[in-house]
Amino acid sequence: MERVPALDEPLKKSLGPATAKVMAEALDLHTVGDLLHHYPRRYAERGELTTLSDLPLDEHVTVVAQVADARVLTFNGAKGRGQRLEVTITDGSGRLQLVFFGKGVHKPHKDLLPGTRAMFAGKVSLFNRRLQLAHPAYELLRGDGEQTVDAWAGALIPIYPATTKLESWKIAKAVDAVLPSAADAVDPLPEALREGRGLAELPDALRLVHRPRTKADIETARDRLKWDEAFVLQVALARRRHADTQLPAVARKPAPDGILDAFDARLPFTLTEGQRKVSAEIFADLATEHPMHRLLQGEVGSGKTMVALRAMLAVVDAGGQAAMLAPTEVLAQQHHRSITEMMGELAEGGMLGGADRATKVVLLTGSMGAAARRHALLDLVTGEAGLVIGTHALIEDKVAFHDLGLVVVDEQHRFGVEQRDALRGKGKQPPHLLVMTATPIPRTVAMTVFGDLETSVLDQLPAGRSPIASHVVPAADKPHFLTRAWERVREEVAKGHQAYVVCPRIGDEEDRKKTGTAGASGAAGDDGKRPPLAVLDVAEKLGAGPLAGLRIAVLHGRMHPDDKDDVMRRFAAGELDVLVATTVIEVGVNVPNATAMVIMDADRFGVSQLHQLRGRVGRGSAPGLCLLVSEMPEASPARQRLNAVAATLDGFELSRIDLEQRREGDVLGQAQSGARSSLRVLTVIDDEEVIAAAREEATALVLADPDLTAHPATRTALDALLDKDREEYLEKG
Repeated sequence: MERVPALDEPLKKSLGPATAKVMAEALDLHTVGDLLHHYPRRYAERGELTTLSDLPLDEHVTVVAQVADARVLTFNGAKGRGQRLEVTITDGSGRLQLVFFGKGVHKPHKDLLPGTRAMFAGKVSLFNRRLQLAHPAYELLRGDGEQTVDAWAGALIPIYPATTKLESWKIAKAVDAVLPSAADAVDPLPEALREGRGLAELPDALRLVHRPRTKADIETARDRLKWDEAFVLQVALARRRHADTQLPAVARKPAPDGILDAFDARLPFTLTEGQRKVSAEIFADLATEHPMHRLLQGEVGSGKTMVALRAMLAVVDAGGQAAMLAPTEVLAQQHHRSITEMMGELAEGGMLGGADRATKVVLLTGSMGAAARRHALLDLVTGEAGLVIGTHALIEDKVAFHDLGLVVVDEQHRFGVEQRDALRGKGKQPPHLLVMTATPIPRTVAMTVFGDLETSVLDQLPAGRSPIASHVVPAADKPHFLTRAWERVREEVAKGHQAYVVCPRIGDEEDRKKTGTAGASGAAGDDGKRPPLAVLDVAEKLGAGPLAGLRIAVLHGRMHPDDKDDVMRRFAAGELDVLVATTVIEVGVNVPNATAMVIMDADRFGVSQLHQLRGRVGRGSAPGLCLLVSEMPEASPARQRLNAVAATLDGFELSRIDLEQRREGDVLGQAQSGARSSLRVLTVIDDEEVIAAAREEATALVLADPDLTAHPATRTALDALLDKDREEYLEKG
């Protein structure tokens, strides 16, 4: 009887050391179980050829096609006369050229006769304006000798995520060798759930996903495997939420007639209905004796800072302190300035002229002088300061609080969980946590990436906010459009308004050394493409050219913090007309008089980032204008992305577009960690219903059995999903 390898058996035992080494290095597959969970990306059908008409340039592809013609050409090269085999393949939708050189000509010339069908794999390149595959690997699909059509699983050919070192069909043969082990797969879904949802058993699903006979087989398998991923992930998040409810926290109920009431009374406007609703949700959480864990997301300019400030003041009323953690010094200073301005005399606790119910609002950043820092630390440890706004400096060991009751994290995605965890550890008991993001998140992403947080959404803009007109400026096709863009900036300044010009990089000497370019004047880099436009170069050219005579300043991350603060103060005070900046202004910067923004090389920014940047204008009563400058051709994906941004101000719609265009990354860990994604068949955009249903099932299961004592198979799957890094990620929340 043939030996069936165990699921945890290293692949080198089943496949040999050479293949196992390539699988580990190229695909991060180490055991038989890993390989069984490396699912086909798609399936090629024998009766229907795959699409050649829209192959992606510079990507490794696998195609099934038929040879149309093949010819050997002789040419004179540097080493004398040589031969080149050119093969044209077709799939009915398009044609593609294959090229083989030198000694590699003979075998394909014999194999690839007109009419032959085969699978081809290689990197798509461009030669003489035509797409081609140079020296592709190939596997014939005709039934000659041992290589029969049946060996390719009947009607459907699985196409696996592959690499240049390991073609799809080699992975398929490796899967064949271990497929009998699928019978031992431990089912993580409780039987009642699986039967109630009409899902296939796991061993069957694994066999069907790798070797389907029909399209219905693929659907059956994928439906089941999506549930595995969604359910195990949601169990992990449900256990995290459950653990939070078991932690003790001090209930923070605002005292009547305290600083919050005094603050509300001095507001020159009424809160939006959305702000009142979200505030009520937060106050209800703060009043409980376990820590609040809430995500506050909302459109750019929807008034999240106001909601957060009212929550912070409620905690001060209840005798505690509140800390706001900002990702950059510019933003921390901006928050400190706007909060003290909004609070007025209520921010002057202990000072002459301060109101009776006032508190101190301190700023703590890494670049503060020693004396100011010592003073701020003393105000925190004595409780003199009720509110503190800061950067990473807030989480250093030396920083101690009198009674930290609430942590507000602004722009969640910019902080590692370790940083949030360190700040949360500074309370006598775990403080309440409010996480804010101005990047709207589709509901399914919120249920996965932020599944351990309750979610509040602000989708109304405060009264008085103006619409923002957005346009793409095609600088290469229509240079006169760019000329007009600078005229529009001058017109806004003539009306007494101000403008931003945003560039992808700084452009100082250090920056130039790093990129190996001589500035962004249009000279091409080593790859033949011009380097990204730079703040210092653009500011100089604008000052000497189209914006001559205007008061222009630069702002970027490498400036001294005092200089950055000085520039922002001058811009906010109207002493500057144009600010040429990097994305340091992306979030939180609030200058209502700024009405125009020109984003240079806009195609180099992501969708969400463009939406964030655009949100810096139109914050006052005058309408905003955002011009997206690009040299990319009309039909390019980059231009289509810019067109999508110009077409809508709806951040939630843009976040969907953004997610569809990017890889989803690993929803449990930071995407940039390089770890293999825990999601293989589940997609957070398309599988909303599965994720929502899995969340319900997981929540009910964890409520009834938090330790999963009665569900050992679910526990095993959870342990496999939560390696050490991911376990820590979830623990820290």
